[in-house]
Amino acid sequence: MFQSDLSRRQFLAKSSLIAVAPTVPAFLRHSVLAADAQKTGRILVVFQMSGGNDGINTVVSHADEAYAKLRDKLRLADDTLIKMNDELALHPSLRPAADLMEDGRLSIVQGVGYPNPNRSHDVSMAIWQTARFDPREHKSFGWIGQAMDGRQMASSGAPHSVLLGNEYPPVALRGRRSTSVSLAHLDDLKLQSKLATPAQFANANSVQDLTAFARRAALDAYSTADLIDEVTASSAGEEAAYPTTTIGKRLQAIAQLIKADFGTPVYYAIQGGYDTHAAQLPTHARLLRDLSGALQSFLNDLRSAKLDDRVVVLAFSEFGRRAKENASFGTDHGTAGPVFVAGAPVASGFVGETPRLDDLENGDVKMTTDFRNVYATLLDDWLGLSSEKALGGSFDSL
Repeated sequence: MFQSDLSRRQFLAKSSLIAVAPTVPAFLRHSVLAADAQKTGRILVVFQMSGGNDGINTVVSHADEAYAKLRDKLRLADDTLIKMNDELALHPSLRPAADLMEDGRLSIVQGVGYPNPNRSHDVSMAIWQTARFDPREHKSFGWIGQAMDGRQMASSGAPHSVLLGNEYPPVALRGRRSTSVSLAHLDDLKLQSKLATPAQFANANSVQDLTAFARRAALDAYSTADLIDEVTASSAGEEAAYPTTTIGKRLQAIAQLIKADFGTPVYYAIQGGYDTHAAQLPTHARLLRDLSGALQSFLNDLRSAKLDDRVVVLAFSEFGRRAKENASFGTDHGTAGPVFVAGAPVASGFVGETPRLDDLENGDVKMTTDFRNVYATLLDDWLGLSSEKALGGSFDSL
């Protein structure tokens, strides 16, 4: 849709429909929808912004008079905002994200949430990770794992999904048959089990699905260790400019695996710290700066390697924040918020209806896009997998 050499003025002129249209077509370019995802080696990178990102100060409705009324201490100065059109602007720390949008590599889906929202971190994250509302299903299997159950394993023996980081593996990656491993670093295999050897896992016998999943995951991790050794050896000496932040290092490791043709279709990384109940401004600015800088470095790295047409990144948070600031110069748990979808295959711009700050529901912005429609788009149209079973129902692409 956009050429890399467009000036910001040209981009803003071409994207004027964004400010006035309640919806625009899908965030994936139409040209990518018909390809066979498995044969073309398409990859999804999921980025979890844990804690509840303040979407109101991420994508700022600078023309909405209610913004100044709701945000006294937390209102971002108008002359610091990165204005993308007559109504919407990005946080000043999102300059790299603005550059990606101008370059045609970033779509921001607005007002993403789910019906009857829950403000508990654990419950809301479980809903996002399982695409289920029944608490009995929140510790079983996830939307990615269940979607991957129907996909063949890579010929290299690589797992269906990899978590890069030292956090506990998210439920989103659990499947009945699909394989998943957790890596703290490429040279540091992290086994999420107290059982000691592959033989013990192989000899164990249980009818419990989750126990079987844990044992299989440990076996998968052992079998993945040799592949990791090959990747780190083949990638030795390769360097690309990344921020020296935790998330920068994790995305750099994911890029290293992709460039080595590791074969895994889904990668997952987590950035915590978004629970900004107090002194929000400096913390939120740092987190968004780290996120957007690492994301731009990651996509530029893949572009240099001529692999950027194979990768789409999803960045989400379990909920947004309350519209009105609190007395501690922060914000409390809210509901809907923006979701980032980035990569060369993305149709750049803002997708969906902008939540109105003068039309709140119990002090929160109203959901305008169901997160399951975002998931359905990524599974059906990008990874070429059926979303119905993974999401527990049929949901249209955006």
